[in-house]
Amino acid sequence: MARIAVLVPDLMLSSRMVEPLRAAGYEVVTGSLPEVAEDADLLVCDLDSVDPVEVASLGLPSIGFHSHLDRETGEKGRSAGLGLVVPRSRAARELPELVASLLES
Repeated sequence: MARIAVLVPDLMLSSRMVEPLRAAGYEVVTGSLPEVAEDADLLVCDLDSVDPVEVASLGLPSIGFHSHLDRETGEKGRSAGLGLVVPRSRAARELPELVASLLES
């Protein structure tokens, strides 16, 4: 199964992202760039805490999420070339499905 790097410094939010991925059978690593990107198949990141340009420069499939009220941050992620940028609520609700769809493409 794929190895997913989760870059989410907020511990409560991180657990909401990590546990569903583990339940879906993914190997999950957490931490900060660039360490967690080593051997990762996909990155999941909170766009409030990372530079989307840095994430995109790693060349890995990536999912960035942001507050649904903060459209500017979402646009920065899209402009940087992240594979998928979604509101935080959607990421929390659908992350295993979003990961699967991005890995398949």
